[in-house]
Amino acid sequence: MSRKTWTTIALIAALVLIFGISFVVGGLHTNPDERFAGTDSVATSTIQESNPDYQPWFEPFFQPESGEVESGLFALQAALGGTVLGFAIGGLWGRRRSERSPATAEPNGPAPEPAT
Repeated sequence: MSRKTWTTIALIAALVLIFGISFVVGGLHTNPDERFAGTDSVATSTIQESNPDYQPWFEPFFQPESGEVESGLFALQAALGGTVLGFAIGGLWGRRRSERSPATAEPNGPAPEPAT
């Protein structure tokens, strides 16, 4: 097999290993309801445990009705970010490609004007 094939196999194995380790570590969590909790909720619970009299400075102005709405909004945000990132990378790639080999330049100079 070629070097490229071995590299692909190694990358896939590393990906499977990373996912496997994350599921094992996530399964060792004591409370199954908070297995994949976000940093906001973990920080809030840690602050409440260390200082029960703490009052937050701000309150959220929009609280989704359910977890499905919240995850849907998060997915929409991720999709928009991915679209913007893809557009920017595509624009930069196209700019670099056009600078390397200009498609509008003619090999023998500009074409002569037709006689009328």
